[in-house]
Amino acid sequence: MNKAMQSKNEAGAELAPAYILAVETSCDETSVAIVKDGQEVLVNLVASQIETHKAFGGVVPEVASRQHVECITLLMQQAIEESGLAPDRLSAIAVTEGPGLVGALLVGIMAAKALAFALDKPLIGTHHIAGHIYANRLIAEIEYPAIALVVSGGHTEIVRMESEGRFEVVGRTRDDAVGEAYDKVARALGFPYPGGPHVDRAAQASETVVPLPRVWLEEGSYDFSLSGLKSAVLNLVNQSRMKGEEVDTGGIARGFQESVVEVLVGKAVRAMRQYGAKQLLLCGGVAANGGLRAELTARCEAEDIELLIPPMKYCTDNAAMIGAAAYVKWKRGELSDLSIKGEPGLSLEGWSVREQAPL
Repeated sequence: MNKAMQSKNEAGAELAPAYILAVETSCDETSVAIVKDGQEVLVNLVASQIETHKAFGGVVPEVASRQHVECITLLMQQAIEESGLAPDRLSAIAVTEGPGLVGALLVGIMAAKALAFALDKPLIGTHHIAGHIYANRLIAEIEYPAIALVVSGGHTEIVRMESEGRFEVVGRTRDDAVGEAYDKVARALGFPYPGGPHVDRAAQASETVVPLPRVWLEEGSYDFSLSGLKSAVLNLVNQSRMKGEEVDTGGIARGFQESVVEVLVGKAVRAMRQYGAKQLLLCGGVAANGGLRAELTARCEAEDIELLIPPMKYCTDNAAMIGAAAYVKWKRGELSDLSIKGEPGLSLEGWSVREQAPL
């Protein structure tokens, strides 16, 4: 706690610049960044494992963990060198504590612990989805109350934020996450891993569209369900093949994407109105989807809603977003100790900042 307070000036009214070195290893990207004051990215390094996992058609946890081990310390050293900062100028070390693949998380956590201990710096365990949400602060100030639409390989959620660092999940998927559904549909359509971007490109290029159902669930619900839509796609593909007909890959991709996007956008905009939010934040790996970005932008312009979307480089997993989220807790002196461990099911609401900030 005392180390956090050292960043205040003599009057105790303001924080001096905080340089947070952040580590992200929740899945198959190894990333290290240094972020100033939760907003200015000095360096953001990402080592992708996509080429390795292509051979398996998806992420193999054990392989991901080993590759994190191979490059994490090198990325830490490179990040410090490229930032131009001496190690003792770092204010804290942040790391993704969860959710994610437990083996992958542990690699980043152990590396971050070692660096924090060696440099005698505070440690901040950080929530992966909070990172995706606060990636938006790397491009603009967030105004509260806000609504975050979280769309990624493992998460599909609508999150209400009444104030900085406080999260209430008002809607979530009841089965498949959006990114997961995209990957399964991509496999059915014969696209290589990772399949999501291929489905997006095929959908936008197609002049035909195969109508597919919209799953709104019960009236007033902000939850999502994608397993039925995924099954509908599989049935169409199987029926075409059984009849010896050519599969309308583009038309199915477009029908699938239009169905997904309409429900995501519709529920996010309705949540904005119901909760009186000032901004809508798009976040997560699927935020890179061109169809979703275009439709959400158009709908928000039509309804006079302020929309924030991070640039592509901050949509997928990266450590800069972890540094941005960690800064929220750094300002309040909410630090972690060296006993933290990987938490695959870490709750976003449970990670929220405390009601009262320490004086």
